[in-house]
Amino acid sequence: MEHEVQGSHFPGRYWHRLEDGRVQCDVCPRFCKVNEGQRGLCFVRARSGDAMVLTTYGRSSGFCVDPIEKKPLNHFLPGTPILSFGTAGCNLTCKFCQNWDISKARQIDKLNDAASPEQIAQAAAKLGCRSVAFTYNDPVIFLEYAVDTAKACHALGIKTVAVTAGYIAPEARREFFAHMDAANVDLKAFTDSFYHGLCGGHLEPVLDTLKYLKSETNVWFEITTLLIPGENDSDAEIDALSRWVGGSLGPDVPLHFTAFHPDWKMSGLPRTASSTLSRARSIALASGMRHVYTGNVHDESGGTTWCHACGARLIGRDWHELTAWHLSADGCCPDCGTRLAGVFEAKPGDWGRKRVPVRMTRQA
Repeated sequence: MEHEVQGSHFPGRYWHRLEDGRVQCDVCPRFCKVNEGQRGLCFVRARSGDAMVLTTYGRSSGFCVDPIEKKPLNHFLPGTPILSFGTAGCNLTCKFCQNWDISKARQIDKLNDAASPEQIAQAAAKLGCRSVAFTYNDPVIFLEYAVDTAKACHALGIKTVAVTAGYIAPEARREFFAHMDAANVDLKAFTDSFYHGLCGGHLEPVLDTLKYLKSETNVWFEITTLLIPGENDSDAEIDALSRWVGGSLGPDVPLHFTAFHPDWKMSGLPRTASSTLSRARSIALASGMRHVYTGNVHDESGGTTWCHACGARLIGRDWHELTAWHLSADGCCPDCGTRLAGVFEAKPGDWGRKRVPVRMTRQA
Protein backbone atom coordinates (compact mmCIF):
# COMPACT_ATOMS: atom_id res chain seq x y z
CA MET A 1 0.00 0.00 0.00
CA GLU A 2 1.34 3.43 -0.91
CA HIS A 3 1.97 5.75 2.00
CA GLU A 4 -0.09 8.92 2.04
CA VAL A 5 2.03 12.08 1.95
CA GLN A 6 1.54 13.87 5.25
CA GLY A 7 3.13 17.11 6.31
CA SER A 8 2.28 16.76 9.97
CA HIS A 9 1.17 14.38 12.68
CA PHE A 10 2.71 11.23 11.22
CA PRO A 11 2.92 8.79 14.15
CA GLY A 12 6.43 8.76 15.53
CA ARG A 13 8.25 5.82 17.02
CA TYR A 14 10.69 5.66 19.95
CA TRP A 15 9.13 7.71 22.73
CA HIS A 16 7.54 7.11 26.11
CA ARG A 17 5.48 8.97 28.69
CA LEU A 18 7.08 10.22 31.88
CA GLU A 19 5.50 10.26 35.31
CA ASP A 20 5.47 14.06 35.34
CA GLY A 21 3.21 14.14 32.29
CA ARG A 22 5.85 14.98 29.71
CA VAL A 23 6.67 12.77 26.72
CA GLN A 24 10.29 11.79 26.08
CA CYS A 25 11.62 11.30 22.56
CA ASP A 26 13.97 8.30 22.38
CA VAL A 27 15.28 8.67 18.83
CA CYS A 28 18.58 10.34 19.73
CA PRO A 29 20.80 10.78 22.80
CA ARG A 30 19.25 14.19 23.54
CA PHE A 31 16.13 12.45 24.88
CA CYS A 32 14.07 15.65 24.63
CA LYS A 33 11.24 15.86 27.15
CA VAL A 34 8.30 17.89 25.91
CA ASN A 35 4.89 19.12 27.01
CA GLU A 36 1.84 19.42 24.77
CA GLY A 37 2.52 21.61 21.76
CA GLN A 38 6.30 21.57 22.20
CA ARG A 39 8.95 20.28 19.78
CA GLY A 40 12.28 18.65 20.38
CA LEU A 41 15.53 20.45 19.63
CA CYS A 42 15.47 19.00 16.11
CA PHE A 43 12.22 20.96 15.59
CA VAL A 44 10.60 18.24 13.47
CA ARG A 45 9.64 15.78 16.21
CA ALA A 46 6.78 17.21 18.27
CA ARG A 47 4.26 16.24 20.89
CA SER A 48 0.65 15.93 19.81
CA GLY A 49 -1.70 14.75 22.52
CA ASP A 50 0.04 11.98 24.42
CA ALA A 51 2.35 10.93 21.60
CA MET A 52 5.29 12.09 19.50
CA VAL A 53 4.76 12.82 15.81
CA LEU A 54 7.03 13.52 12.85
CA THR A 55 6.01 16.81 11.23
CA THR A 56 8.02 16.45 8.00
CA TYR A 57 6.94 13.04 6.73
CA GLY A 58 6.50 13.20 2.97
CA ARG A 59 7.97 16.67 2.56
CA SER A 60 11.45 17.62 1.39
CA SER A 61 13.71 20.63 1.02
CA GLY A 62 14.48 19.40 -2.49
CA PHE A 63 15.64 16.50 -4.65
CA CYS A 64 18.77 16.26 -6.78
CA VAL A 65 20.63 13.60 -8.73
CA ASP A 66 24.29 13.64 -7.64
CA PRO A 67 27.38 11.53 -8.25
CA ILE A 68 27.66 9.10 -5.37
CA GLU A 69 31.20 10.40 -4.79
CA LYS A 70 29.61 13.63 -3.54
CA LYS A 71 28.17 11.93 -0.43
CA PRO A 72 31.16 11.18 -0.18
CA LEU A 73 31.34 7.45 -0.89
CA ASN A 74 34.36 6.29 -2.89
CA HIS A 75 34.02 2.53 -2.37
CA PHE A 76 30.29 2.04 -3.04
CA LEU A 77 29.13 1.69 -6.66
CA PRO A 78 31.62 4.27 -8.03
CA GLY A 79 30.50 6.51 -10.85
CA THR A 80 26.79 5.90 -10.35
CA PRO A 81 24.04 8.52 -9.92
CA ILE A 82 22.21 8.82 -6.62
CA LEU A 83 18.90 10.58 -5.95
CA SER A 84 19.49 12.79 -2.90
CA PHE A 85 17.02 14.51 -0.63
CA GLY A 86 16.55 15.82 2.89
CA THR A 87 13.92 17.52 5.01
CA ALA A 88 14.57 20.24 7.60
CA GLY A 89 15.98 20.47 11.11
CA CYS A 90 18.82 18.71 12.92
CA ASN A 91 19.52 17.15 16.31
CA LEU A 92 22.94 18.81 16.63
CA THR A 93 23.68 22.52 16.80
CA CYS A 94 26.97 22.74 14.91
CA LYS A 95 28.18 26.32 14.74
CA PHE A 96 30.05 25.54 11.50
CA CYS A 97 27.12 23.89 9.69
CA GLN A 98 27.66 23.90 5.92
CA ASN A 99 23.95 23.27 5.22
CA TRP A 100 22.57 25.62 7.85
CA ASP A 101 19.78 26.99 5.63
CA ILE A 102 18.25 23.49 5.65
CA SER A 103 19.36 21.92 8.91
CA LYS A 104 18.65 25.02 10.99
CA ALA A 105 15.35 25.79 9.26
CA ARG A 106 12.45 26.54 11.56
CA GLN A 107 9.96 27.29 8.81
CA ILE A 108 8.00 24.42 7.34
CA ASP A 109 7.70 26.44 4.12
CA LYS A 110 11.32 25.42 3.50
CA LEU A 111 9.82 22.05 2.61
CA ASN A 112 8.41 22.72 -0.83
CA ASP A 113 8.57 19.33 -2.54
CA ALA A 114 6.16 16.59 -1.48
CA ALA A 115 6.61 12.91 -2.25
CA SER A 116 5.61 9.58 -0.76
CA PRO A 117 8.25 6.86 -0.25
CA GLU A 118 6.89 5.00 -3.26
CA GLN A 119 7.07 8.09 -5.47
CA ILE A 120 10.71 8.60 -4.49
CA ALA A 121 11.60 5.02 -5.31
CA GLN A 122 9.76 5.19 -8.63
CA ALA A 123 11.46 8.47 -9.53
CA ALA A 124 14.89 7.03 -8.72
CA ALA A 125 14.20 4.08 -11.00
CA LYS A 126 12.92 6.35 -13.80
CA LEU A 127 15.98 8.59 -13.50
CA GLY A 128 18.37 5.64 -13.67
CA CYS A 129 19.68 6.08 -10.12
CA ARG A 130 21.24 3.04 -8.48
CA SER A 131 20.58 4.40 -5.02
CA VAL A 132 18.77 7.01 -2.92
CA ALA A 133 20.54 9.15 -0.32
CA PHE A 134 19.03 10.60 2.83
CA THR A 135 21.19 13.69 3.20
CA TYR A 136 21.39 17.52 3.40
CA ASN A 137 20.08 17.28 6.98
CA ASP A 138 20.43 14.28 9.28
CA PRO A 139 18.02 11.46 8.41
CA VAL A 140 17.89 10.06 11.93
CA ILE A 141 15.41 12.82 12.81
CA PHE A 142 13.05 11.75 9.99
CA LEU A 143 13.58 8.06 10.73
CA GLU A 144 10.03 6.92 9.86
CA TYR A 145 10.11 8.64 6.46
CA ALA A 146 13.63 7.34 5.71
CA VAL A 147 12.80 3.76 6.69
CA ASP A 148 9.58 3.69 4.67
CA THR A 149 11.43 5.13 1.67
CA ALA A 150 14.21 2.58 2.06
CA LYS A 151 11.65 -0.24 2.01
CA ALA A 152 10.07 1.16 -1.15
CA CYS A 153 13.51 1.49 -2.77
CA HIS A 154 14.53 -2.05 -1.92
CA ALA A 155 11.29 -3.34 -3.46
CA LEU A 156 12.53 -1.90 -6.77
CA GLY A 157 16.14 -3.06 -6.35
CA ILE A 158 17.45 0.41 -5.45
CA LYS A 159 20.09 0.79 -2.74
CA THR A 160 19.86 3.27 0.14
CA VAL A 161 22.51 5.54 1.66
CA ALA A 162 22.43 7.47 4.94
CA VAL A 163 24.58 10.58 5.28
CA THR A 164 24.52 11.10 9.02
CA ALA A 165 26.34 12.36 12.08
CA GLY A 166 25.51 9.07 13.78
CA TYR A 167 23.88 10.80 16.75
CA ILE A 168 21.16 8.22 17.36
CA ALA A 169 20.02 6.16 20.36
CA PRO A 170 20.63 2.38 20.39
CA GLU A 171 17.05 1.12 19.87
CA ALA A 172 16.31 3.52 17.02
CA ARG A 173 19.75 2.81 15.57
CA ARG A 174 18.92 -0.87 15.10
CA GLU A 175 15.85 -0.16 12.98
CA PHE A 176 17.36 2.73 11.05
CA PHE A 177 20.50 0.96 9.86
CA ALA A 178 18.68 -2.32 9.22
CA HIS A 179 17.30 -0.59 6.11
CA MET A 180 20.51 1.07 4.88
CA ASP A 181 22.98 -0.39 2.41
CA ALA A 182 25.69 2.24 2.91
CA ALA A 183 26.43 5.23 5.10
CA ASN A 184 28.80 8.12 5.41
CA VAL A 185 29.20 9.02 9.06
CA ASP A 186 30.37 12.50 9.98
CA LEU A 187 32.94 12.10 12.77
CA LYS A 188 33.20 15.79 13.50
CA ALA A 189 36.24 15.65 15.77
CA PHE A 190 37.90 13.35 18.27
CA THR A 191 37.38 15.30 21.50
CA ASP A 192 34.25 15.59 23.58
CA SER A 193 35.04 19.25 24.21
CA PHE A 194 34.63 19.94 20.48
CA TYR A 195 31.30 18.11 20.35
CA HIS A 196 30.04 19.82 23.48
CA GLY A 197 31.24 23.31 22.65
CA LEU A 198 30.61 23.49 18.91
CA CYS A 199 27.91 20.87 18.28
CA GLY A 200 25.83 20.73 21.45
CA GLY A 201 26.40 16.98 21.77
CA HIS A 202 28.90 14.35 22.84
CA LEU A 203 31.48 12.20 21.09
CA GLU A 204 30.78 8.82 22.69
CA PRO A 205 27.36 8.16 21.04
CA VAL A 206 28.95 8.70 17.62
CA LEU A 207 31.76 6.27 18.38
CA ASP A 208 29.15 3.78 19.60
CA THR A 209 27.29 4.10 16.29
CA LEU A 210 30.49 3.47 14.34
CA LYS A 211 31.33 0.40 16.41
CA TYR A 212 27.76 -0.84 15.97
CA LEU A 213 27.96 -0.46 12.19
CA LYS A 214 31.19 -2.45 12.12
CA SER A 215 30.25 -5.27 14.47
CA GLU A 216 26.48 -5.65 14.09
CA THR A 217 25.60 -4.76 10.48
CA ASN A 218 26.57 -5.35 6.86
CA VAL A 219 26.27 -1.65 6.04
CA TRP A 220 29.20 -0.37 3.99
CA PHE A 221 30.33 2.85 5.66
CA GLU A 222 32.91 5.55 5.23
CA ILE A 223 33.86 8.39 7.60
CA THR A 224 34.17 12.11 6.95
CA THR A 225 35.87 14.69 9.17
CA LEU A 226 35.59 18.37 8.28
CA LEU A 227 38.89 19.92 9.37
CA ILE A 228 38.40 23.38 10.90
CA PRO A 229 41.48 25.56 11.37
CA GLY A 230 42.51 25.73 15.01
CA GLU A 231 39.65 23.54 16.22
CA ASN A 232 40.21 19.89 15.24
CA ASP A 233 43.16 19.92 12.85
CA SER A 234 46.14 19.30 15.13
CA ASP A 235 48.53 16.48 14.31
CA ALA A 236 47.81 14.84 17.67
CA GLU A 237 44.03 14.79 17.19
CA ILE A 238 44.22 13.56 13.61
CA ASP A 239 46.60 10.80 14.68
CA ALA A 240 44.37 9.81 17.62
CA LEU A 241 41.27 9.72 15.40
CA SER A 242 43.01 7.66 12.73
CA ARG A 243 44.43 5.17 15.22
CA TRP A 244 41.04 4.73 16.87
CA VAL A 245 39.37 4.08 13.52
CA GLY A 246 42.07 1.59 12.53
CA GLY A 247 42.03 -0.19 15.87
CA SER A 248 38.27 -0.23 16.48
CA LEU A 249 36.85 -0.42 12.96
CA GLY A 250 39.71 -1.71 10.84
CA PRO A 251 42.23 -0.17 8.41
CA ASP A 252 39.97 -0.63 5.36
CA VAL A 253 37.36 1.93 6.44
CA PRO A 254 37.80 4.90 4.08
CA LEU A 255 38.54 8.22 5.79
CA HIS A 256 37.67 11.53 4.13
CA PHE A 257 39.29 14.73 5.40
CA THR A 258 37.40 17.67 3.90
CA ALA A 259 37.92 21.41 3.80
CA PHE A 260 35.89 23.83 5.92
CA HIS A 261 34.57 27.02 4.39
CA PRO A 262 33.42 29.91 6.61
CA ASP A 263 29.71 29.61 7.28
CA TRP A 264 26.84 29.95 9.79
CA LYS A 265 28.26 31.07 13.16
CA MET A 266 31.93 30.53 12.26
CA SER A 267 32.17 32.83 9.28
CA GLY A 268 35.23 34.58 10.67
CA LEU A 269 37.59 31.63 10.30
CA PRO A 270 39.73 31.03 7.20
CA ARG A 271 39.13 28.20 4.78
CA THR A 272 41.04 25.01 5.41
CA ALA A 273 44.30 25.03 3.47
CA SER A 274 44.94 22.24 1.00
CA SER A 275 48.20 21.57 2.80
CA THR A 276 46.26 20.80 5.99
CA LEU A 277 44.26 18.11 4.23
CA SER A 278 47.40 16.63 2.68
CA ARG A 279 49.06 16.60 6.11
CA ALA A 280 46.04 14.87 7.65
CA ARG A 281 46.05 12.28 4.90
CA SER A 282 49.75 11.57 5.47
CA ILE A 283 49.21 11.20 9.22
CA ALA A 284 46.31 8.78 8.74
CA LEU A 285 48.22 6.69 6.21
CA ALA A 286 51.21 6.57 8.55
CA SER A 287 48.92 5.34 11.34
CA GLY A 288 47.99 2.33 9.23
CA MET A 289 44.81 3.47 7.46
CA ARG A 290 44.70 2.17 3.90
CA HIS A 291 42.27 4.49 2.12
CA VAL A 292 42.41 8.18 3.01
CA TYR A 293 40.94 10.94 0.86
CA THR A 294 40.89 14.72 0.71
CA GLY A 295 37.71 16.60 -0.15
CA ASN A 296 36.37 20.05 -1.09
CA VAL A 297 39.71 20.79 -2.77
CA HIS A 298 41.22 19.93 -6.14
CA ASP A 299 43.62 17.09 -5.34
CA GLU A 300 43.69 14.24 -7.84
CA SER A 301 46.16 12.18 -5.82
CA GLY A 302 44.14 12.65 -2.63
CA GLY A 303 40.94 11.68 -4.44
CA THR A 304 42.36 8.57 -6.08
CA THR A 305 42.04 5.03 -4.76
CA TRP A 306 45.37 3.24 -4.55
CA CYS A 307 46.10 -0.43 -3.88
CA HIS A 308 47.39 -0.56 -0.31
CA ALA A 309 49.49 -3.63 -1.10
CA CYS A 310 51.39 -2.65 -4.25
CA GLY A 311 50.59 1.04 -4.74
CA ALA A 312 48.85 0.65 -8.11
CA ARG A 313 46.26 3.25 -9.10
CA LEU A 314 42.89 1.52 -9.01
CA ILE A 315 40.30 4.30 -9.35
CA GLY A 316 41.33 7.75 -10.55
CA ARG A 317 39.19 10.76 -9.58
CA ASP A 318 39.12 14.44 -10.42
CA TRP A 319 36.68 16.13 -8.05
CA HIS A 320 33.64 13.81 -8.27
CA GLU A 321 34.41 12.38 -11.70
CA LEU A 322 36.12 9.08 -12.40
CA THR A 323 39.19 9.44 -14.62
CA ALA A 324 40.54 5.87 -14.46
CA TRP A 325 39.30 2.38 -13.62
CA HIS A 326 41.78 -0.42 -13.05
CA LEU A 327 39.82 -2.89 -10.94
CA SER A 328 39.34 -6.46 -12.06
CA ALA A 329 35.79 -7.74 -12.53
CA ASP A 330 35.83 -9.24 -9.04
CA GLY A 331 37.02 -6.03 -7.36
CA CYS A 332 40.72 -6.84 -7.07
CA CYS A 333 43.94 -5.09 -8.00
CA PRO A 334 44.91 -6.44 -11.45
CA ASP A 335 48.61 -6.11 -10.60
CA CYS A 336 48.83 -8.02 -7.32
CA GLY A 337 45.39 -9.55 -6.80
CA THR A 338 44.64 -7.78 -3.52
CA ARG A 339 40.91 -7.27 -3.01
CA LEU A 340 39.73 -3.68 -2.59
CA ALA A 341 37.32 -3.28 0.32
CA GLY A 342 33.94 -1.94 -0.74
CA VAL A 343 30.94 -2.63 -2.97
CA PHE A 344 31.93 -2.74 -6.64
CA GLU A 345 30.59 -4.06 -9.89
CA ALA A 346 32.46 -5.24 -12.96
CA LYS A 347 32.15 -1.80 -14.55
CA PRO A 348 31.81 1.63 -12.96
CA GLY A 349 29.02 4.08 -13.66
CA ASP A 350 29.52 6.95 -16.07
CA TRP A 351 27.44 9.66 -14.40
CA GLY A 352 30.39 12.02 -14.04
CA ARG A 353 30.18 15.17 -11.91
CA LYS A 354 26.70 16.28 -13.01
CA ARG A 355 24.27 17.64 -10.45
CA VAL A 356 20.67 17.68 -11.70
CA PRO A 357 17.86 19.18 -9.57
CA VAL A 358 14.59 17.24 -9.73
CA ARG A 359 11.04 18.41 -9.13
CA MET A 360 9.57 15.32 -7.54
CA THR A 361 5.97 16.30 -8.13
CA ARG A 362 6.68 16.17 -11.88
CA GLN A 363 8.34 12.79 -11.63
CA ALA A 364 5.57 11.04 -9.72
